Amino acid sequence: MRAVVFAGGISLFIALLGTPLFIRFLTRHQYGQFIRHDGPASHLVKRGTPTMGGVVIILATVLGWMGGNLLTGRTPYASSMLVMLLVIGLGFVGFLDDYIKIRQERSLGLKARYKILGQAVVGIAFAVLVLQFPNGDGVTPASESISFLRDTALDLAYWGPAVGIILFVIWSNLLITAWSNAVNLTDGLDGLATGAALIFFGAYTIICVWQYNQWCSLEAATSQCYEVRDPRDLAILCAAIAGAAFGFLWWNASPAKIFMGDTGSLALGGAIAGVTILSRTELLGVIIGGLFVIIVASSVIQIGYFKISGGKRVFKMAPLHHHFELLGWGEVTIVIRFWIIAGLAAAAGVGIFYAEWIAALPPGE
Repeated sequence: MRAVVFAGGISLFIALLGTPLFIRFLTRHQYGQFIRHDGPASHLVKRGTPTMGGVVIILATVLGWMGGNLLTGRTPYASSMLVMLLVIGLGFVGFLDDYIKIRQERSLGLKARYKILGQAVVGIAFAVLVLQFPNGDGVTPASESISFLRDTALDLAYWGPAVGIILFVIWSNLLITAWSNAVNLTDGLDGLATGAALIFFGAYTIICVWQYNQWCSLEAATSQCYEVRDPRDLAILCAAIAGAAFGFLWWNASPAKIFMGDTGSLALGGAIAGVTILSRTELLGVIIGGLFVIIVASSVIQIGYFKISGGKRVFKMAPLHHHFELLGWGEVTIVIRFWIIAGLAAAAGVGIFYAEWIAALPPGE
């Protein structure tokens, strides 16, 4: 699995050395972050910090992914190429959002309807394409079955192929939107979302490597093999994303010299959705990305309770990390403790994934 190591190493190197160069470019052009006035007062000192750092994460990921393949004489397959298209597409939508914030000198970028439209166009194109490109065994990058540790009996094509495609497009876009917004909400403290993404894609590198070692297309495949089109391709891509996040984190950790912006949060959220869909582990991703889920849930609870209670709040402020800020916790303390939660969630998810394989393995295999 040299390609996995090369991809992670190259992307880490590029992000680590390329980010300060990008910071200088952004500073020279005064492309800085604008802070929402209703947030914690301590965040006002971050006004003007360079943003759009997601550009570096995407570039490092692409070069790491390509380098890992080229150095081992491989040609990327459909699965990783489609996830990269999703990452770049959503990253572009996020870039437009960030650019408008900078040009208009405000904390709000693209109008909500245009942002949703952009995400929908990219998401629908991805959902349609991943049902194409069968390999020699007839396996496509994605399937119309909802998956947990592998595809389940919940087949969206139960009522026919046409209905199945429509339901799959809706399901895929729900995941893409949910994960993109989850990373975006988590990106509220220095290094929080970057570190959580690093943990998530580190875990999925392990999962995809394991899927390749137990791949149904291998001659020595067991009855518990994984019917995933390109698990090694996904492992290389996950390693590249993890490496890019690792390198970027050096500059994004508190006090952050640069923010990833919507460019990075939408791209990383899209990558999470894409990898879980194509590795046939959509619901497992909810466990491994547990920190993101908790933070989204805190916002949903806050908004819902505020509406039904006539203005009362569960938390001092949502998302959850801001609640702890207002309780007096230091930013670094919150980030590290939330990273620990992210690590525990990832470990639990990987453990469940492995335990299922062991438990279902017939005696003698």
